[in-house]
Amino acid sequence: MQAKTVASSGHRQRLRDRFFQNGIESFHDYEVLELLLTLATPRKDMKPQAKELIRRFGSLAGVLEAPTSVLLDVKGMGHTNVFVLKLPHAVGRRYLFEQAKGKDYLRSSKTVRDYLTHNLRERNREIFMVIFLDGQNQIIKMEELFTGSLTTSAIYPREVIQKVLSYDAASVILVHNHPSGSLTPSGSDRAVTKKLKVALASIDVEILDHLIVGGNDFFSFADHRLL
Repeated sequence: MQAKTVASSGHRQRLRDRFFQNGIESFHDYEVLELLLTLATPRKDMKPQAKELIRRFGSLAGVLEAPTSVLLDVKGMGHTNVFVLKLPHAVGRRYLFEQAKGKDYLRSSKTVRDYLTHNLRERNREIFMVIFLDGQNQIIKMEELFTGSLTTSAIYPREVIQKVLSYDAASVILVHNHPSGSLTPSGSDRAVTKKLKVALASIDVEILDHLIVGGNDFFSFADHRLL
């Protein structure tokens, strides 16, 4: 048992050394998970759990986006292990938001899209977000407002207007994801956009764009002249 513990300790140290020398790009997905899991369980070989997570969820992104309750069903996982998997992803989202906050949207569109991709591409449900901008097109806030299928009955203009007024926003960008990966706007997507455009126009707030996130790509209503 002692020899096994010493071997595991040496393996963990080699993983850390590789990270500092070559960065995360030199790691397989399961090795990234293994490295994270060793932070929560430092005296145990976590490679089997890491490989099982990849087998079950298909990819590193799939594991990081999996619900906590589902991760806890995996043998060998506990709340502490799930915590160390969830924390870096949440920190990444916060970092990307801080990179974009207060900056001109048009000049920081790549940063914003990186944030949106990181936040939405692996979600298995539709998420409706709003980016709130001030009079100089600087980003005030990016906030998830609704979850579920995007229909006119599921999106409440009054709530969007309340948020716009609370942030004193001059314009907004609507965002939602298609879990299927499709970038084609549905009839519901178009109807929701029209409904919100009319509602926001009543308080002199313009919708600059409506972005659909599908995988790592985007569809822009503005680029396709659908606004």
